[in-house]
Amino acid sequence: MNQIKPLNSTKTDLRREVTKLPSWLKATIGKASDISTVQKIIKKREIHTICEEGRCPNRGECYANKTATFLLMGQVCTRACAFCQVDKGKAPMILDPEEPRKVAEAISLLGLHYVVLTSVARDDLADGGAAWFVKVMDAIRQTSPQTEIEVLTPDFWSGKAGSVSQKARVATVVAAKPACYNHNLETVPRLQAPVRRGAKYDRSLNVLRWVKELDSTIPTKSGLMLGLGETEAEIINTMKDLRQINCDRLTIGQYMRPSLEHLPVQKYWTPEEFICLGDIARSLGFSHVRSGPLVRSSYHAGE
Repeated sequence: MNQIKPLNSTKTDLRREVTKLPSWLKATIGKASDISTVQKIIKKREIHTICEEGRCPNRGECYANKTATFLLMGQVCTRACAFCQVDKGKAPMILDPEEPRKVAEAISLLGLHYVVLTSVARDDLADGGAAWFVKVMDAIRQTSPQTEIEVLTPDFWSGKAGSVSQKARVATVVAAKPACYNHNLETVPRLQAPVRRGAKYDRSLNVLRWVKELDSTIPTKSGLMLGLGETEAEIINTMKDLRQINCDRLTIGQYMRPSLEHLPVQKYWTPEEFICLGDIARSLGFSHVRSGPLVRSSYHAGE
């Protein structure tokens, strides 16, 4: 049985939860100057980064290292995952035809060496937004050919009759040859339903499997959140599932509850436990592992 507590906390509970965060989760947000420069350029062009939308604790460090993660296709997601603070809705924003140019312009102005492109889920689009990823990649390469581009895509599942198949959507992005193809499992199989509403574990594994089948030269990557009730044995089995489909890279971080409307934290894993899990991941054959309480999907992605 899933062991996630019901969403019945009060505002007092959430305040207590935040103020009693373990010391290792109380990180600084980075240099104000680095953050301000990026914020001004992003705001002026009315585009978005998940660094800002998600208030990522590492954004100052990433900006200083000339790395950022752009959120494409609006701020409204057609999914309703119970851990994510991105806005949800059935009527997402109309695609801004200028977004590819604006993102490329921002990257050029910031002199970014490595960029991660992610997006909200767009189940309303015929191809789930796959071609849009390619449009943005093309625009970036025209203005900043030296910049490497990693993609962090949704699962591209639709299920709608007449829509482009999930594999064909993945193939569209793979053909554009990103520097890395990332798709997050987020959690272990037992907790997929309550955590990732509308997503399926096997469906996500297929995304990463297809990338390797289509182009074995593209590194694949996935990420896990801890603290939702998973066990160490389940985490290790999930790592093994990823290695069986030749996933190359892995990030492991602590889930932190954004609001009362999101799932409560079941456990704060210690830095020592993260180190241990990182060592296990490397022993299983992952070529690049980042495992720590504040690690997020794009943390040190440029390495």
